[in-house]
Amino acid sequence: MLEAYKKFASIYDGLIREDVDYEKWAKVILDHCKKNNVHELDYLDVGCGTGNMALEVGKFFRECWCVDNSEEMLIKASDKLTNTRKKFKFICQDMEYLNLNRKFDLITCVLDCTNYLTEDGMLQNFIQAISKHIKDEGLFIFDINSAYKLEKILGNNVFTYNTEDVVYLWENTLDNNKVTMDITFFVKHDNLYERFEEFHEERIYTISEIEETLKKNNLNVICKLDNYSEKSISKDTERITFIVKKGI
Repeated sequence: MLEAYKKFASIYDGLIREDVDYEKWAKVILDHCKKNNVHELDYLDVGCGTGNMALEVGKFFRECWCVDNSEEMLIKASDKLTNTRKKFKFICQDMEYLNLNRKFDLITCVLDCTNYLTEDGMLQNFIQAISKHIKDEGLFIFDINSAYKLEKILGNNVFTYNTEDVVYLWENTLDNNKVTMDITFFVKHDNLYERFEEFHEERIYTISEIEETLKKNNLNVICKLDNYSEKSISKDTERITFIVKKGI
């Protein structure tokens, strides 16, 4: 994951906003905060990227922290968020070893960041760190790419994207419980195209693996949603959203 999201940061927003309705996702997150009497004081977004989710959710909280392990993405997030009237802090840190020495009312980790924890033990380290950073009865809301999506849709498949300004070839390989993604970009600058490559890898996690790890760390699943909707998950759900509460 350290090699991902470098030059990609410069074109990330233009591509991701075609697929993600951040306002809708934020509304679902905030509705669950209200249902669970979460105080709108301290908010942490882990794997914040260019700050799109923090922008929408953070406006309702007193103080907001943004963590990512890509300096390039954090620079974009800082440019976007520092002109708002909210107090944001930006930390470059690996999500597996989250260490901020404070606790939050709400923690989010969206857009399948958890799937990037590809090696044995990484999920446990991450969830343990989350548990240490969340207040009693606070919420942790995150999502994963489902096994169905990684195995049946993304795995061993090739995708292309072609506009006047950006072209990419996305080639995937499924190997046991991991999908490797090799993406070649061509980005237009004036009359020339710059070529660069991104390498990503995601791990397939079962729902039981996730739930067992959460329970082990005193985090209780309230419900699981199909993407950021109020629909329950099904066998062909592509993105599973977990609404999780810290026990006392």
